[in-house]
Amino acid sequence: MSIPLQFHSFYRSALVWVRVIICLSLAVTGQAQEQYPARPVKLIVPFPAGGATDVIGRLISVKLGESLKGSVVVDNRAGAGSVLGTDAGAKAAPDGYTLVMTNGSAITTGPFLNANLPYKPIDDFIHLFLIGTFPNAFVVRTESPIRSFAEFVATAKSKPGVLNYSSAGVGSAGFLTGEMLKQMGSISMTHISYKGTAPATVDLLSGQIDAMFDGLPTAIAQTKAGKFRILAVTGPKRLASLSQVPTMNEIVAGVIGEAWFGIAVPAKTPTTIVEKLESHLMQIVNSPDVQARLIELGMTPIAATRQEMALFLKNESNRWGPIIKAANIKIE
Repeated sequence: MSIPLQFHSFYRSALVWVRVIICLSLAVTGQAQEQYPARPVKLIVPFPAGGATDVIGRLISVKLGESLKGSVVVDNRAGAGSVLGTDAGAKAAPDGYTLVMTNGSAITTGPFLNANLPYKPIDDFIHLFLIGTFPNAFVVRTESPIRSFAEFVATAKSKPGVLNYSSAGVGSAGFLTGEMLKQMGSISMTHISYKGTAPATVDLLSGQIDAMFDGLPTAIAQTKAGKFRILAVTGPKRLASLSQVPTMNEIVAGVIGEAWFGIAVPAKTPTTIVEKLESHLMQIVNSPDVQARLIELGMTPIAATRQEMALFLKNESNRWGPIIKAANIKIE
């Protein structure tokens, strides 16, 4: 049976229009991708406004907005030791318009401390960038008879349970570093819990506690004011600004404890957007002005890629998991 000529003509015309529609759709899709971001991007900072973490988040948001030629706004979602904001990031739409500032207590130590996290720290995110790490300072008051970290360790060994120390709270990097020191140094000392380092500082200066893990900027400021003596820093190597101060690792091998902060997006965020964000963040954190500001805030800038971040998270989990399990630390 022959097909009428009119049908052939209609078929060819229809096919042409289908091809035109497909081409237009692809062009619109490509244009939409090229225009990202087409609306403001949100960066969830899971801590209150005003702290060092918030300052870093706002610095990154401003620079990222400028780099993307768009707007990046900070959304402070404090609560539950950063779990609340991190969970909001995990459950956000994977469209590139919600980023979350991640940290150790939410991602690497959190699963060991809290078995009931409402998100999966690795599977629910694409961890696309490591901004840097925060070493702490281990300090005593200037009137303390303990003059060095080696002397502190020797005293703790010769007088088990006599010395005490404080940190920013149970589960904080300082607290966990103290637990690591106790286990790896085979020493006994007591942790005194405070809600933050401000009240702990008061008791340290009055002689109520013997030592404290403190953030570098405040520790350095208090040292310059003649109130603190920095015995050691908790990072893997000495700091250029405190070259005379040893690391804990130099006295007790293996004791390295730092806070860290990164940027993640929800899992299933399109690869093109992930790669674009990673590239822009790399340029931002490696820029001299941002590096200088991060160092001023006490951070050691890292600027690690997704692949490097994955290895970093694995190493952090392997570092802290056995310490937390051995001390049976739980946070509900």
